[in-house]
Amino acid sequence: MDKDIQVQEDPQQELPSINRELSWLAFNYRVLQEAEDEKVPLLERIKFMAIFSANLDEYFKVRVATLKRLIKLKRKTREKLEDDPAAVFGQVIEEVKRQQRAFGRIFREGILTGLHQENIHLLTENDLNAAQQEWVKNYFEQALQPLLLPITLDDTNLHLFLKDQTVYLGVKMTAPVQADAKPERFAMLELPTKKHGGRFVKLPTTDGQRYVMFMDDVIRYCLPLLFPEYKDFEAHAVKVSRDAELDIEEEVSGDLMAKIRKSLKKRETGYPARLLYDPETPQELLSIIMAHMGITEEELVEGSKYHNFRDFFQFPDFDLPELKYKPQPTLVHPLLEQEPSMLAAMQKQDYLVHYPYQSFDYVLRLFNEAAEDPKVTAISVTLYRVAEKSAVAKALVRAAKNGKLVTVVVELKARFDEESNIFWAGKLQKAGANVIFGAQDLKVHSKLGLITRNEHGKMVNYAYLSTGNYNEDTSTIYADHGLFTSDKRLTKDVEQVFNFLLDGQPDKKFKHLLVAPINMRESFVQLIDSEIRNAKKGLPAVIILKMNALQDERMIRKLYAASQAGVKIKLLVRGICCLVPGVEGLSDNIEVRSIVDRYLEHARVYIFHNKGDELYYVASADWMTRNLNRRVEVAFPLLQQHLKEQVRTIIDFQLADDTKARTVDNSYLRPDTPAHIRAQYESYNYLRSLVSAGMNPDRKGDK
Repeated sequence: MDKDIQVQEDPQQELPSINRELSWLAFNYRVLQEAEDEKVPLLERIKFMAIFSANLDEYFKVRVATLKRLIKLKRKTREKLEDDPAAVFGQVIEEVKRQQRAFGRIFREGILTGLHQENIHLLTENDLNAAQQEWVKNYFEQALQPLLLPITLDDTNLHLFLKDQTVYLGVKMTAPVQADAKPERFAMLELPTKKHGGRFVKLPTTDGQRYVMFMDDVIRYCLPLLFPEYKDFEAHAVKVSRDAELDIEEEVSGDLMAKIRKSLKKRETGYPARLLYDPETPQELLSIIMAHMGITEEELVEGSKYHNFRDFFQFPDFDLPELKYKPQPTLVHPLLEQEPSMLAAMQKQDYLVHYPYQSFDYVLRLFNEAAEDPKVTAISVTLYRVAEKSAVAKALVRAAKNGKLVTVVVELKARFDEESNIFWAGKLQKAGANVIFGAQDLKVHSKLGLITRNEHGKMVNYAYLSTGNYNEDTSTIYADHGLFTSDKRLTKDVEQVFNFLLDGQPDKKFKHLLVAPINMRESFVQLIDSEIRNAKKGLPAVIILKMNALQDERMIRKLYAASQAGVKIKLLVRGICCLVPGVEGLSDNIEVRSIVDRYLEHARVYIFHNKGDELYYVASADWMTRNLNRRVEVAFPLLQQHLKEQVRTIIDFQLADDTKARTVDNSYLRPDTPAHIRAQYESYNYLRSLVSAGMNPDRKGDK
């Protein structure tokens, strides 16, 4: 490495950086901006409200809970941390409050107004006419009252346990009917959304006017029916988010499945990371709730009248398709669609499938075919997040029952998907599959599949490598790339990855794959250094990187060094970005943009100019320390020119997006003229054009 590059990367030198917690909150605010954007169809804006809320819930359960644990460390230990956790916690809470205020404003001024204009009325308990009042009372008595179990808050030492992520109504009752009754009482009511089938109650449509209510408001209106001994009521919502961080994040010794199950139980009983409350709640009621829960003001976070906006995923659509995105029918792959056998097709050439634009069915076809093919002897797969009713897992169960050697690496530490993964691990074990629970001290985040087939006495390998999970549900909303290949250069390395997962020995050599934690970081550094050397020679030097998160300090320093050397760097970072672009003399050759749109940008793509012979790597890994050091990740090269062209076309659309792209400070990159490039729509149209053209079914690639 050049001497002056080392100076620029001095780890003691303090360089500009954006705190990761605040950067993540900035990402979530980009989600909220989609809810605010009047160009987004109304029901889709409501969905973005739900995504924002769900994201924030998880953030408090994991990241804020972690900050609180850091704050409790001894002072000398805290001083070793990069940032003061108490200071960061204060900044986080202030930013969350700001976003919550924006959330309330968008809901009141944008969503409710938009619904009214479409003759959809979200009624409160105070808006009902006589006929609606009667209907709501009947509905409450028949559908809701049997599901409610009030918890009385009295002067006893009753410990109040509120379930995680569940909305409760704290009720204050006054004006007793009987003279000898207590002048006031307090109670808690859990909203039975799961038993009820959702948070919303549709009222009868009248004269083309559609009506809907929060379950909360139906209950508020009917409190006299529930508590007939009192006349006056106040009911305010509260919700607890509990600490969900798994303390065994990096621990794999012992019975991991038992530990995960134990942690899942703890998740329901973990210490509250926050108590979200309605600011209109009477202080007396709030104090009683806090006292019974044993929490302090540190856990209080001001919300609004309604919590759990994630429930807006279930908001009724009233059969109004014009209030949603226009359908984008899933596209076929123009070559694979012509092939009756996936394995036979993969003998001919490599195929790259782009989700959600193109169908995930090719993955299902591949594993279903492998499960039934008598010549297939073995199947190895890494499962990170699988669908609840996973067709891939079902195919693997069939393969095991058919006598094939099935090896499945199940990542039990895939946060919030542990339960589903445990279920399928058990099913696979019962079917006779060899189930491995991760790797020693590492989380397995790579998305790999390897199929071995006996062809004329020779064992031939076929591989599937992807940026996304084996999950047919998320494949319709996550933008990913999946490679189908029998190229020996890749399949040999994939086999080595599975050998590593089986024996845990990091002595494996990879010629083409970049595998964390073995050679990925080192390889990316070498690729950047190559661009630095080219820039110093006056040659064109360009790096294009697309990822979900950029946090690793060493990689950020390396990018700063490349910028200083004259390398042009273009970053597409959806979420956390700790790098500060545009700093004179440091990062003025770096551009950063983020795209939040109809689909979740999930693919990681790394492109290096390489003197004009561009190198392309597609990956499961972000540039976060945990990905590069503590996870098994894989970046795979694209070796065929036509596949490189497909990815480059999609990346170029994203670099030119002037509709949904934002800078790191969340400013839209919209020009003064009307926006005309929306990357996700351009990508769909491009891939649709390939279907129309049929591509060239005889193209063999560059094997």
